[in-house]
Amino acid sequence: MAKIWTIWISSSLVLLSLMVWTSQAELKFGFPTLVTGWFLFAVLFALSLFNIRKKLTILPLANSSSWLNVHLPVGFLTVGMFWLHTGVPWPLGLYEKFLTFLFYMTILTGIFGLIIQRSFPRRLTQSGAEYIFERIPLEIVEVHTKAKDLLLTCTQETKRDTLATQFLDHLDWYFQQPRFFLDHVLGGKKGETWVHQQCSNIETVLNPQERTYLQKLLALAHIKKNIDLHFALQAVLKWWILFHLPLAAALMTLAVWHLLVVYVYFL
Repeated sequence: MAKIWTIWISSSLVLLSLMVWTSQAELKFGFPTLVTGWFLFAVLFALSLFNIRKKLTILPLANSSSWLNVHLPVGFLTVGMFWLHTGVPWPLGLYEKFLTFLFYMTILTGIFGLIIQRSFPRRLTQSGAEYIFERIPLEIVEVHTKAKDLLLTCTQETKRDTLATQFLDHLDWYFQQPRFFLDHVLGGKKGETWVHQQCSNIETVLNPQERTYLQKLLALAHIKKNIDLHFALQAVLKWWILFHLPLAAALMTLAVWHLLVVYVYFL
């Protein structure tokens, strides 16, 4: 923890020093945007190395957690350096607006990635279940098959197809594939509430023997809820980087182009 605070304090001191130097340089030399631009580019390039480090796991380049501890405060430092370089949160030119948009979106997706990487693993552990993401479709098929086998047994033993008919009309949709994706991501209980409501409605037309099987179906629905939770959270953990990395790559590409334009046409 002390090491993390040291990195945050160091990043803040770098930004403060640059702000002081910039204010003094403005009085002596004009607007020192070239220096702040190079500082900003260097920091952005350093941040982009984090993904390279994750790919090169065999090299002794410190562990990912250490890189992440550096990545976060430096990422927030970059926002201050960007405003120091541009002088305004949102510039006027069309090209500058697009570059700024890419910068903000990269920062926002990075913050989103930080939040989910810190909170989602804990929520997955608290669910009390463990599922491999690639096997989740098979897990859903297995639960659905168990539900249909249970209905067949119920029909044979009770000589009534009421539960089977009600299942097909109200619950089969839920067991077919992952449901309530966004609600699981946001930590809601919409799916669980929906299942209990459907079961309560079905229970009113069942006899006592069929209600026993309904409780078994409810237990399978609880397993399905955990599978859906794992699918939603693991999918977001896997897919958010597909937004963050292209944005970061586009930002670095435009930043290089920006430097070339400055040196070719303005220096």
